[in-house]
Amino acid sequence: MHPPETLLDATSGVTAQDTHVAGYVQEAKKGLVVAVNKWDLIEKDNHTTLEYSALLKRELNFVDWAPTVFTSAVSGQRTGRILEIARDVQAERDKRVTTPKLIEMVREAVARHPRTEGGRMLKIYYATQADVRPPTFVFFVNDPKLLHFTYERYLENQIREHFGFEGTALRLVFRGRQEA
Repeated sequence: MHPPETLLDATSGVTAQDTHVAGYVQEAKKGLVVAVNKWDLIEKDNHTTLEYSALLKRELNFVDWAPTVFTSAVSGQRTGRILEIARDVQAERDKRVTTPKLIEMVREAVARHPRTEGGRMLKIYYATQADVRPPTFVFFVNDPKLLHFTYERYLENQIREHFGFEGTALRLVFRGRQEA
């Protein structure tokens, strides 16, 4: 099974429906390839692709991990790349990170950016990858209530920076000592 694709119309920009579909993909923790169709109809200069990519990152910031391919169904331009990228995304969904490498990354991330709430510091005792499809990471912490969604996003970004996982949603689970 290949990851879903969200097909956007380059001439329409990102629509509410596109945002909803991408949101469903994120909630279901699936893989995603964003295909921007009708790219042949867009007047381009040296900055068009970068500007459109920046627009996608802004409008679909909750799935900014999804690769983008600019295509034209009429001319066939880069349509073959969609399947190639989907295969790459599937491989990322099956990727495993060893526990020692993950723990090392977490220690470095926490040292660079510790999390405190009300004078209490979040402590991450252990982390491991528990599953694939979606890649699922379990963190054992002193108190999950000390987490904030921005810190979860920070840890997710650190995992992506160190290990990739392009094109796939990640699941992060935080368990307190009593839940271990």
